[in-house]
Amino acid sequence: TSHEVNKLTLLTDDDMRAMIRDDLVLAHRARALNPDRPFIRGTAQNPDTYFQSRETVNPFYAKVPGIVQAAMDKFAGISGRRYNLFDYFGDPGAERVIIIMGSGAETARETADYLNARGEKVGVLQVRLYMPLSSSHFLATLPASVKSIGVLERTKEPGATGEPMYLEVVNTLVEAQMDGKLRAPSLPRVVGGRYGLSSKEFTPAMVKAVFDELAKPKPKNHFTVGINDDVTHTSLTVDPHFVIESDKVVRAMFFGLGADGTVGANKNSIKIIGDDPEFFAQGYFVYDSKKSGSQTVSHLRFGPDPIQAPYLVQSANFIGVHQFNFLDRGDVLTRAAPGAIVLLNTSPHEPEEAWDRIPRPVQEEIIAKKLEVYGINAEKVARDNGMGTRINTIMQTCFFAISKVLPRDKAIDKIKYSIKKSYARKGEEVVRKNFVAVDNTLVNLKPIPVPAQATSTRALPPVVPANAPDFVRNVTAMMMAGRGDELPVSAFPVDGTYPSATTKWEKRNISNFVPIWEPEICIQCGNCSMVCPHGVIRSKFYHQQSLESAPKAFKTAPIDARGFPDIRYTLQVYLEDCTGCSLCVEVCPAKSKEKVGHKAINMALKEPVLDDERANIGFFETLPEVDRGRVDFSTVRGVQFLPPLFEFSGACSGCGETPYVKLLSQLFGDRLLVANATGCSSIYGGNQPTTPWSVNSEGRGPAWSNSLFEDNAEFGLGFRLTADMHLNYARELLQALASGIGPELVDDLLQAEQVSETDIRRQRGRVAELKQRLKEVKDPRAAHLLAIADQLVRRSIWIVGGDGWAYDIGSSGVDHVLASGRDVNILVMDTEVYSNTGGQMSKSTPIGAVAKFAAAGKSVGKKDLALQAISYGNVYVARIALGANPQQTLLAFREAEAYRGPSLILAYSHCIAHGINMQRGLDQQHLAVESGHWPLVRYNPG
Repeated sequence: TSHEVNKLTLLTDDDMRAMIRDDLVLAHRARALNPDRPFIRGTAQNPDTYFQSRETVNPFYAKVPGIVQAAMDKFAGISGRRYNLFDYFGDPGAERVIIIMGSGAETARETADYLNARGEKVGVLQVRLYMPLSSSHFLATLPASVKSIGVLERTKEPGATGEPMYLEVVNTLVEAQMDGKLRAPSLPRVVGGRYGLSSKEFTPAMVKAVFDELAKPKPKNHFTVGINDDVTHTSLTVDPHFVIESDKVVRAMFFGLGADGTVGANKNSIKIIGDDPEFFAQGYFVYDSKKSGSQTVSHLRFGPDPIQAPYLVQSANFIGVHQFNFLDRGDVLTRAAPGAIVLLNTSPHEPEEAWDRIPRPVQEEIIAKKLEVYGINAEKVARDNGMGTRINTIMQTCFFAISKVLPRDKAIDKIKYSIKKSYARKGEEVVRKNFVAVDNTLVNLKPIPVPAQATSTRALPPVVPANAPDFVRNVTAMMMAGRGDELPVSAFPVDGTYPSATTKWEKRNISNFVPIWEPEICIQCGNCSMVCPHGVIRSKFYHQQSLESAPKAFKTAPIDARGFPDIRYTLQVYLEDCTGCSLCVEVCPAKSKEKVGHKAINMALKEPVLDDERANIGFFETLPEVDRGRVDFSTVRGVQFLPPLFEFSGACSGCGETPYVKLLSQLFGDRLLVANATGCSSIYGGNQPTTPWSVNSEGRGPAWSNSLFEDNAEFGLGFRLTADMHLNYARELLQALASGIGPELVDDLLQAEQVSETDIRRQRGRVAELKQRLKEVKDPRAAHLLAIADQLVRRSIWIVGGDGWAYDIGSSGVDHVLASGRDVNILVMDTEVYSNTGGQMSKSTPIGAVAKFAAAGKSVGKKDLALQAISYGNVYVARIALGANPQQTLLAFREAEAYRGPSLILAYSHCIAHGINMQRGLDQQHLAVESGHWPLVRYNPG
């Protein structure tokens, strides 16, 4: 995967061929289905014969361990690498043994060697063939001296008496004792434990905690290690200071921003160093599920010996901080070893200005650990050399210059070779710019003097403000600060239900350049708000009296509508949530008549205006939301006044999908149910620690859930069936309780049209009145009606996903739902590749397109899902592209939702996987439509 890079010793083709017997290959081929030698296979069997047939396979399972061991022996003769069904490492007379399989065994072995060198008597038995488990091989490998065994497994089996391998080990030992085959003088005590679920770190400190537990007279059974279980108290205590990193190994950590090139540069560094026969190299790359723009942490190790440490760096002697604002999080230097080197990208400041801008607690840590600090304004160097925001080559050059892993000249030559190899296909100019950037880097790299005392007056800013909800302050904030591992079990909801509207507390501040509004030029068209992928551009109109308490820097303009002289308009940008994609600037049609290239919204440096804009945002939020009844839902200009209930997501900067999701939330969010397929939209839409699905001022908002990838359409259809069932039941109860409620109100509730927004608001008013009256009704059925009264407001049910789901993995479900005739809406955000997994070909990929798994161009055409849906005759179908025609996009959403049957919207979405400049994403959409590749369609059977 992309999360690990290691130096490997590969087998030759001849070695692999030697492992395969030709006679077995020929025998396998002879068993193939062949009309020249016909037979049948896969029959349906009856109770009289099935049992006997199942037992015929017993000899084959019994022979598997011997066959596998023979293959391992043959492999050892060919390669010199010895493997066995069970391998033991450690003291031959060990009394405490951990049994484990997989990569965790390497960590356990390393820890056992460390402890044995200091007088312990411990060992590790690594399982290589788990099933079928050979008891004879297992018993022969386990030391006869063992008294206490810990079986570690990376799985949880709820309801079972133990995890699978624990049960196998216990059964094997008990049967051996009963049969007199146990080599140990008495049955060892066996306990089982869980570790490492979902890639949770497994470190030497955790291994030591298990060995320490095994030393107790009655070690804890069914334990966990690596978490704090304060509910069922299964967890072992781990010493966080137990670190066994070798001093011979260079250990480096790099904190970068997704898509800034840090991870790619570090992978190149590993290859550069690993190519040297005297060095071994390893890299692990940690990033959350947010897309480009999230924090990435690269863990690199280099050394003269093979590196057997399959866990993250515990103590780093080099720290690279590639975004200066990461220092505000306070944790980037936690793992810095005393005397380590720290490299800072000081942008937007010069290195000479950087020290006093570092928060005081971070300065104190630098001084206490005697860290050596260097700085470079990498973004300025990148801009000056025509590389935009890509700082990867610059920071990589700095690393080699000051880490001294390789001689400087040799390292720079290798960097340039790597650049040429990586970027040659993009043209000589790209290669030249990178070469120039490398040459200019060292001139701009400066040491930052560290005084004896901290001088900064800046405190670490709080992760979230004090007025955040309790869950956000106590749980979400910990995850946002990178300290989720410290949260105890009791902090988490038992059913995976998390609060909405939490991205607003995050304030990622990932872009130094943000859009600034110019009210004098603005024509108030709403285009910028419409295309903003992250919902950071908001509009309101209000009476000018509301400005009496406005901050001095608050921007406002007369509303661009005749007959409203007292009404003002403001377009507010939430700068700290902006990703700097520039789509708003690209789409803006209003240009200055005095200043060439200047528009009504322009990118500018954030820092000079940030304090003012924070105050402006605070005031903007006190202005009343525009009454939805006064908004023109049919125009782009009108929709800008609808607050998005999908905001500040972790999608890529300039994402082509999220504007559609945001628009969906603006139009129908207060009555919206979303079934979301797994993919990009489920990750930026439902990923911890924060949730972009939000709520309105009344506390209403989209209700969202994610099921299995392939079942999303059926999952969403279940939403509709449930909503219809609740609605029918509510209607029955209304009629049954009409005398107590009032016949007139009941009739109004039952006969409400609920087509327009005005209809919906009126129905909400009737439901509110119903709830009040139900409190006075003594009939026990009133409580049931009160519980489902909100179902009387029409639910808007949307099934959302990407083309990988709709065209491929979930296509049969999509077809089933469209054929059902039910009132559901399907939104397919079509990037024409599997975006979430890195840009692989899907059935939506057009013929000739180059994608992963289609390197020479896709050989077959794009599936026409629109035509397939239209063939039913009763399905609303639209093909839209926001960048080409936002008005058509808006109409399609409104028509689809209004149609009382199945609807399908195919939304063209530009994507970072297309290899384009995301700033030009809207242009790509326009070109796709203009060229005929993506014809815009609205087919309305109604």
